[in-house]
Amino acid sequence: MSNDGSFDYVIVGAGTAGCAIAGLLAEDSTARVCVLEAGGSERHPYISTPALVAPAIGTARLNWRFETVPQPQLTGRRIPQPRGRVVGGSGSINGMVYSRGHPRDYDDWAALGATGWDFASVLPYFVRSENNQDLPASVYHGHGGRMNVSRPGRPNRLNREFIAATQALGFPLADDFTGATNEGVGLRQGVIRAGRRESTARAYLRPAMKRGNISLRTGSLALRINVAEGRATGVVYERGGQRHEVRAERELILCAGALQTPQLLLLSGIGSASELRALGINPVHELPGVGRNLHDHVACPVLMRSPDPTSYGISVRALPRGILNALEYLLLRTGPLSSNVFESVAFLRTTPGLDRPDVQFVFQPAARPRPNFPLPVGHGFALSPVGLYPRSRGRVTLAGPDAHTPPLIDPALLSVDTDIEPLVRAIKLSRRILGSPNFARYRATELAPGPDVQSDADIAAFIRSTAYTVHHQVGTCRMGTGPEAVVDPQLRLHGLAGLRIADASVIPTIVGGNTNAVVVMIAEKAADLIRQRPLLAPALLEPGAAAA
Repeated sequence: MSNDGSFDYVIVGAGTAGCAIAGLLAEDSTARVCVLEAGGSERHPYISTPALVAPAIGTARLNWRFETVPQPQLTGRRIPQPRGRVVGGSGSINGMVYSRGHPRDYDDWAALGATGWDFASVLPYFVRSENNQDLPASVYHGHGGRMNVSRPGRPNRLNREFIAATQALGFPLADDFTGATNEGVGLRQGVIRAGRRESTARAYLRPAMKRGNISLRTGSLALRINVAEGRATGVVYERGGQRHEVRAERELILCAGALQTPQLLLLSGIGSASELRALGINPVHELPGVGRNLHDHVACPVLMRSPDPTSYGISVRALPRGILNALEYLLLRTGPLSSNVFESVAFLRTTPGLDRPDVQFVFQPAARPRPNFPLPVGHGFALSPVGLYPRSRGRVTLAGPDAHTPPLIDPALLSVDTDIEPLVRAIKLSRRILGSPNFARYRATELAPGPDVQSDADIAAFIRSTAYTVHHQVGTCRMGTGPEAVVDPQLRLHGLAGLRIADASVIPTIVGGNTNAVVVMIAEKAADLIRQRPLLAPALLEPGAAAA
């Protein structure tokens, strides 16, 4: 094993959090930062072109291609779990959606023991990271941050129909989904800059590497954390078939994500001692919460086929338009290829009495791609309800002591019976929206669930046979207090010095929205904690603003 020396900070995982933290730590010109990433470079046209999300996810070298263990409540199916195996991590292959959830979500974190992570306290970190091109600077929005945020420049006309149809049912129009509330329907924002994907690799890491104090080691799979005398001292990793060891003089920071951060801890003997011994792993530090509390958002679509060529898609009628769109993007970086396709959304309460929206309705002005082809062929549109607050909890465990073996991923989807109820209500509401007069001119027919699926029981059966997750895995190294908490509110591993975790695994309970911007926020605050800088002052909100 070769000794690769020591650095002030060693970061495992050049994903959304890892890239951001590396860039922020490197602002100190005296700090030496090493970043280990199992994947390769993010310089790939599927990554940079926003409309090519599906091909990016479908490219083997960019994706770990994990899947769950069979899910009993989803007819025993294994559900795909795409995770980015590339610099930028899942932020290099995701849908580029900018979302924060609902303000109450963070107050829930604080109530569960994550002191200092209430909405007023985390909002300044969202603002610091943001360069919002559409909304004015305010207590909720920033200009000049590293992550560019913008609405689609020329959204497909079908979005207008979706918004109008939803409003006609009495739901409010939303101009800002990341302000005092996320409730309503409207055009959504994405992390896109000048027609190209914005990721923390592009916005934080690459500019910081010009300073010369970051060593990025791609193709480097972390095998084990070294622990000595109650302190994490470094990492053993594999690169080019050879084992290497690197030492962290100040801190080791895990940013491998909600699936692989707990995997690495368990491989290192940090977790439930009895379970580790059963796998032949010597326990180093008893921490039974590692890998537990896994949860994710479940979605199930209503799919429509249309003879009208308005939607995005490949067809003979749309061929001239497609050629012009491709030329426009190549020359100007504008047009449909500069969009992430997920251009409008609704966050709605599907039943009275709720204190916040319980379902996200994602509108897609395109037919769903076929399984063996990454782009939509023909025309249509889809509305995908996403259940925002699942009660089901699962876990990540090891299949064995070898780091090359994928972890066992069991989110226990829909294992709590009530988790399916918002989705049943949402399928029925989606049909009302898509069946409105606004969509009549497109002469669409319903492909799924299909006209024969009408009763609540039939809709529930359809959901169980077709539902999937939207890849927002969180919670497996929960932040807070209590026997199953893994890190404290400063993101330090309970009972072991020199080690912090800063990624989606620390999220105590999932937010009511997409998680990428949340992880950027966590990274921004983590950098201040690591550098022992004064934390940003909590935002001064109007009374009741977080309860809107």
